[in-house]
Amino acid sequence: MLGEKYTEAFHRLAAEVNAAGLMRRRHGYYWFQILFWIVVTAGVLVGVAVLGDSWLQLLLAAVMGLAMAQLGFLGHEAAHRQVFQSDRWNEWTARIIAGLVTGLSYGWWIGKHNRHHANPNKEREDPDSESGVLSFTPEGTDRRTGLAAKLARFQGYYFPPLLLFEGFSLHVDSVRNILFGKNVHVRWLEVVFTGIRLIGFVAFLFLMLPPLLAAGFILVQVGVFGFLLGGAFSPNHIGMPTVPHDADIDFLRRQVVMSRNVRGGPVVHFLMGGLEYQIEHHLFPRVPRPNLPGVQSIVRRYCREYGIRYTETTLGEAFRTIIAYLNQVGLKNRDAYRCPLVQVYRG
Repeated sequence: MLGEKYTEAFHRLAAEVNAAGLMRRRHGYYWFQILFWIVVTAGVLVGVAVLGDSWLQLLLAAVMGLAMAQLGFLGHEAAHRQVFQSDRWNEWTARIIAGLVTGLSYGWWIGKHNRHHANPNKEREDPDSESGVLSFTPEGTDRRTGLAAKLARFQGYYFPPLLLFEGFSLHVDSVRNILFGKNVHVRWLEVVFTGIRLIGFVAFLFLMLPPLLAAGFILVQVGVFGFLLGGAFSPNHIGMPTVPHDADIDFLRRQVVMSRNVRGGPVVHFLMGGLEYQIEHHLFPRVPRPNLPGVQSIVRRYCREYGIRYTETTLGEAFRTIIAYLNQVGLKNRDAYRCPLVQVYRG
């Protein structure tokens, strides 16, 4: 059977990646990254207290936004069990970074993110394909009426500036799910962690700075944080083929065809936190960030051998595709980005 062919291919691919030592943890790398960005964050807070009433505080806010984004990437990797051998160490690292450092709900995010990994770009199954502001699939556009339907036609153009509000959206969703969500594990701990981070941080700023400057600091910090996180995660799947909810596609092609890699060298690698290797990350979510380039060379070879489309673009090309895709989806175009595997594997 065709599906069995690709299932066997993935098993051989996984065995080769493991034999090459690419699943091995990189403890030194992660300890350095975590401690470095924690020190940067602490330095910013000291700078806020020392600098006082000066609009140079907004530069510190931007630096803190950058630090929060980098720590967000590290929390994401710990949640995927990339950092330590111990599941417990990984989970607690992710919990502390998410709640106490960045002010996000670990329990809400991990459940959402695991569903995304299992069903990338699958209608009704991938939570990242659902949005109250944008429509990521033709099915989502069908549910819009009135002004929302008219605005969807141009949604690609206002997508980039919306990334500035992604950080605020993540904080709001985290608080709402911690307080009212179902299946929130260790709710009291999430309340304590996010409460200390969000309430304590705001109180600190308003004690140290004039109200207008404190509000400006929050706007810049959260805006930079959200823009960098959203800018790193959005190129990975938006504009790639979408899959109907009743399609059944083998794991190897499901993860490769629906994902996009981004090339661009050290600057892109830094800004995207390793997520530019999205195909390899989806195939092997436990592979540490420094090992992903080695995995890429093996995955590319398998994709060539089995005729699987492997997408890699620049960051600019990715965003041009995203803007065009979102506008086409807003016009209810169902064909341009529909996965070619769907007709074969439709359930």
